[in-house]
Amino acid sequence: MNNHNHFKIYKPYGMLSQFASNSTQQKRKRFLGELGNFPEGTMPIGRLDEKSEGLLLLTTDGKLSDYINSSGIEKEYYALVDGAITQEKIEELQKGVEIGFDGKKYQTKPCKVFKLESEPDFPERSKKIRDARHGPVSWVSLTITEGKFRQVRKMTSAVGFPTLRLVRVRVGNIAINNMKNEEVRPINIPSTL
Repeated sequence: MNNHNHFKIYKPYGMLSQFASNSTQQKRKRFLGELGNFPEGTMPIGRLDEKSEGLLLLTTDGKLSDYINSSGIEKEYYALVDGAITQEKIEELQKGVEIGFDGKKYQTKPCKVFKLESEPDFPERSKKIRDARHGPVSWVSLTITEGKFRQVRKMTSAVGFPTLRLVRVRVGNIAINNMKNEEVRPINIPSTL
């Protein structure tokens, strides 16, 4: 049997979800390879865009990566949105909203959404974000089973509450818990994610 390595990391704001790049436009960017010496063949499972942070899984198992990306496994995000979000807007998000994707309109699938009662305890972000002194903000949890490009940001914007900060907190049964920024932990990924 092939032994594979799996890791969970807290991807910081401003880092790309790749190990390196030959692109001259990206030579000043930060990459996952800075976080440690990973075994050959390690790849991210899915992506978090440069401005998103939180849980990113890494593996040396390509089949596992494909399975997690294509099987509708839940991914939970905490989004800090601009404004005091209403229950009506949360219900719109739950039902699915129309977003733009690849130049076409796309209706997101129904998902789980609720407002967080208190601010989550995340590591301080390297780039400051607007806070409640400049008008109301709300933290919401969104759990989706699809992963279109910038989907959560597009969804909150579609209901009039742009995302100011986005943190992925869970993939399947694997949660970020109290990880620190840029922390790397070896993990076992169960087959029943």
